[in-house]
Amino acid sequence: MAGQLSFRLAPMDASVAPKGVLLSVSATHTPRQNRLLAALPAKEYELLLPNLEAVPLPVGRIIHSTGELEKYLYFPTAGIVSRYNTTENGASAEFAVTGNEGVIGIALFLGGDSTPGQAVVISEGYAYRLKAASLKNELDRNHPLMHLLLHYTLALMAQTAQSVVCNRHHSLEQRLCVWILSCQDRLASSELTMTQELIAQMLGMRRESITETAGKLQKMGLIRYSRGRIAVLDRSRLEAHACECYAVVRREYDRLLHPENAHGHASLHGECRQHLAHIGEDVTILN
Repeated sequence: MAGQLSFRLAPMDASVAPKGVLLSVSATHTPRQNRLLAALPAKEYELLLPNLEAVPLPVGRIIHSTGELEKYLYFPTAGIVSRYNTTENGASAEFAVTGNEGVIGIALFLGGDSTPGQAVVISEGYAYRLKAASLKNELDRNHPLMHLLLHYTLALMAQTAQSVVCNRHHSLEQRLCVWILSCQDRLASSELTMTQELIAQMLGMRRESITETAGKLQKMGLIRYSRGRIAVLDRSRLEAHACECYAVVRREYDRLLHPENAHGHASLHGECRQHLAHIGEDVTILN
């Protein structure tokens, strides 16, 4: 069935990963490679650092499933995580992608225990994660972190809303351009490693449709696609061929996560404190 996901890996558990793997992650990646952690003032960052745990993100790893209690907040430093929903008959469609610009596990600081969506790694990478209990303690005293998380959530909401519009009104050709550009923005390379089956699953389309559309983009000289590898050959023309959704979402992320907005203003910190006071008595964050 078109759009039906076939991932079968168990949710991530660092306790089953070899210690050497985690050490290699921390040796080659630092928390500051995540844009939100990079934007934290030095004092808040140093206080948070001892509670961050480095974990690998292999392709296909399910970070959280539908309705699953979220126990960690993940700060990706490399790779891409797809957020998608699945229907009762097994069909699925992606509504957002996340890389080192954001976090996975927003239910933990928005006042819920879980979300109806799922999060799966589609391009390998790394992350630093924070236990739910540690997150609660951090948010009680670390207002800049809450400010950054709320700004990121606004950007994610914009991405999700624009995805709905895009899926309803724009062609598969335009949507594929947007998807390729969005993925490339979150990688250090101009080449993506994605099978046609995976792309079809994420866009909720038939594999044959992806094959035909990718072929058109290749004939136009915009991309080169071979054996699961997509190389962007002409980014400016690819952006021109995409619908306006790509530019709209990118502007929102740049606006909300711009370094000038990193520390926020006193009024925004006041809003964060009010938010914490509002949810503090109603939310139980699991250990």
